[in-house]
Amino acid sequence: MTSTAAPHDGRLSTPRALARLIPFAKPVIPRLTLGAVSALVASLLALSIPLVLEVIVRGPISSGDPAQLVWGSALILVLGLLEALMVWLRRWFVLGPATKVEYDIRKGFYARLQRLPVSFHDRWQSGQLLSRMMQDISMLRRWMAFGLVLLVVNVLTIAVGTVLLFRWHWLLGTIFLVCSLPLWYTGYRFEKTYGTLARQSQDQAGDLATSVEESVHGIRVLKAFGRGKHALHKFTEQAESLRQTELRKARAIGVIWFWLVLLPDMAFALCLGAGIYLVQLGQLQVAELIAFFAMATVLRWPMESIGFLFSFTLDARTATDRIFEVFDEENTIIDPAQPATIDRPRGELVFEGVHFRYQDAATQERDLLDGIDLVLRPGETMALVGLTGSGKTTLTTLPSRLYDVTGGRVTLDGVDVRDLTLRELRTHVGMAFEDATLFSQTVRDNVLLGREDLEPGSPEAEAVMREALQVAQAQFVDDLPNGVDTVIGEEGLSLSGGQRQRLALARAVAARPSVLVLDDPLSALDVDTEALVEDALREVLHATTALVVAHRPSTVTLADRVALLESGRITAVGTHSELLRDSEHYRHVISSLEDEQARMREREVNL
Repeated sequence: MTSTAAPHDGRLSTPRALARLIPFAKPVIPRLTLGAVSALVASLLALSIPLVLEVIVRGPISSGDPAQLVWGSALILVLGLLEALMVWLRRWFVLGPATKVEYDIRKGFYARLQRLPVSFHDRWQSGQLLSRMMQDISMLRRWMAFGLVLLVVNVLTIAVGTVLLFRWHWLLGTIFLVCSLPLWYTGYRFEKTYGTLARQSQDQAGDLATSVEESVHGIRVLKAFGRGKHALHKFTEQAESLRQTELRKARAIGVIWFWLVLLPDMAFALCLGAGIYLVQLGQLQVAELIAFFAMATVLRWPMESIGFLFSFTLDARTATDRIFEVFDEENTIIDPAQPATIDRPRGELVFEGVHFRYQDAATQERDLLDGIDLVLRPGETMALVGLTGSGKTTLTTLPSRLYDVTGGRVTLDGVDVRDLTLRELRTHVGMAFEDATLFSQTVRDNVLLGREDLEPGSPEAEAVMREALQVAQAQFVDDLPNGVDTVIGEEGLSLSGGQRQRLALARAVAARPSVLVLDDPLSALDVDTEALVEDALREVLHATTALVVAHRPSTVTLADRVALLESGRITAVGTHSELLRDSEHYRHVISSLEDEQARMREREVNL
């Protein structure tokens, strides 16, 4: 699975990388621009105060006129109030738009995750995706609202202020400018070091989130096997690696802060000595020297903030890279340019010379599915049996295009499933998995997940739900605290395995597809409940084409015919009795299934 990916030499420059955010920011650029203008006006007002101070020192203070001093002080007060107003306006202009950009990126990111194929989610750790979704996108919002605006404005403020410093004397301005030049070289080196550390830190944070998520979801296993200390040790190692990376980041920031504080202080000292010398020579007045240092003091915060804002920008650039790694992932399972339609679905499902191998299985000697030919007639129930690893579950993922075939084709009523829109295809093909996944919603919402055509709470929706629950023998929901309105909790872990499977089966039945694919959905049921579910399913499946993966001999009795899968190939198709008579491998498979079922019954009796 994808974990930590270090930056590579061919990556985009920081400005070009951050420019990829423009499509998201475009609607709010006017507001962001007004925020930047407000911040710039605030800085210009701050820079004007030393000019007023020069006039006050030269005039009212030198002459001792109290009236003029009052007016000068009032002017400085007004400039200060206007500066504060501009700062408030800057925040008002940018905060709303920045949160809107954050919302749009997060919504687009989630939509992208939904559209990307299952093969993408097989390769990516959920913690990495979660850290990108939450931490990285939030960082971009803070950078747009604060870092970007202040970086631009502070650079402009430094430029304007430096020019104004030359107004009093060229020597003082030159000293200040020369002392600031090393900052640009330090910033260049800082980008090289900090950019790599920022990426490493954010990737390690994603790995740490994955560990937490896995531990929380697997807490029952960890407790049952007494592996809590092992999990803690692994987590501690990852947390320590992240801590060391953060320390290296802090050291890099500390170095640039050292120069950001030292160089202005050196400039102040040199300018003070030069200024006193110029006053003695009569080339500079005391009022001008005071104004110069007032201006230099105003410039100190913008200069000191450059290091923080620069590191913030590099963090935002890394966050942008990580987010667009997901946006840039190729989606291989998409709607066709000219989709076909099935007006009256009959449910004929055909596998024609189907080959399949996973993308990361390039060294595999042969395909996992190696030339599957199988025809399911409309309304027929086909059981799929085979030993572990023969490819049964893989085959069930192809009709609904959870994966695409790598050779051959799968057709529904004579139409290649790749020629149908995903929306239409998944309306015609429903699935129930052995590993039943439920959502933190009510029982009603989980069962009716595939029926967005029904009005929630309508009599028709209630009837469909009740029928599906009846077929799945899931009447236990009425005993829950709030019945079908009970929120069943994260992934349904508050329910037993059999209860989760019955709700997942009810969800598939409620969708009323023309083709129903069942990947051993009854494995967690006891024998008596399984028999009841099978009897109810016979009534449902008489008009529905069904492909049922069987891990129990009793499940085979549901089927009109049985397909034997052996090493990725269909080696026999026929009725249960025919295959028992003609296929030695089928008798071996059924015998192994009977042995497993006997062991399960023995465990049930012991319990």
